[in-house]
Amino acid sequence: MRLPVYGLLIALGILAVVVLAHRDEERLGLPRDTSIDMALCVVPLGVIGARLYYVLFRWDIYAGNPISALYVWEGGLAIYGGLIGGALGAVLLAKFKHLKLASLFDLVIPYVLLAQAIGRWGNFFNGEAYGQAVTDAALQFFPYAVNIGGSWYQATFFYESMADLVGFLILFLTRKRWQSGDGLPLYAIVYGIPRFIIEGLRSDSLYVGNTGIRVSQALSALLVLLGCGHFLYRYLIRRRKSP
Repeated sequence: MRLPVYGLLIALGILAVVVLAHRDEERLGLPRDTSIDMALCVVPLGVIGARLYYVLFRWDIYAGNPISALYVWEGGLAIYGGLIGGALGAVLLAKFKHLKLASLFDLVIPYVLLAQAIGRWGNFFNGEAYGQAVTDAALQFFPYAVNIGGSWYQATFFYESMADLVGFLILFLTRKRWQSGDGLPLYAIVYGIPRFIIEGLRSDSLYVGNTGIRVSQALSALLVLLGCGHFLYRYLIRRRKSP
């Protein structure tokens, strides 16, 4: 049961990106069907990156049976690994098609958040990406909590799905006012802030060795800093150029 539901949600998210991004190709000066080319390059590398990232930080559970690292349908796809792999796919497409990389990111970034909002429900069906145990009976209800194996936990997958949906709306409604290249830093801020907060609630975070540092929190903080740095740099450049 896990394979069709999890895979269906991933496919639905990808389809949403392709269909919606297709409408913005002309506005961004990109060739027709660039969104399809993006899917063909980004999706395979994104899935590989998401799995490699997860397996790297959870090798302890795969070391005894390395072949199980290929069982993607059982869960264990880290979004940050997917973003890294997907970004590499975009870089390769830009290089071989002689396209502007910033425009490719601007094309798909708003809809990536929508895909993430959809994909997070795969965690619900797989019984993963939940938070701390909820022992107060008054709080044992969805959407605050979710029942996993007879016990209640914070529904952090739902929190992030809603945060992604809000982020999608923000980026979608403002995208026509962006300057070229704004998509990626805006995504870094809009996604990074709620992910940093929600990651702190999760009970299945990936950690940097035995340091107690949550990998996704560290990356989220870095993304927010880089995103803010982009706009601060542009502001300072404008100020320097103004008479």
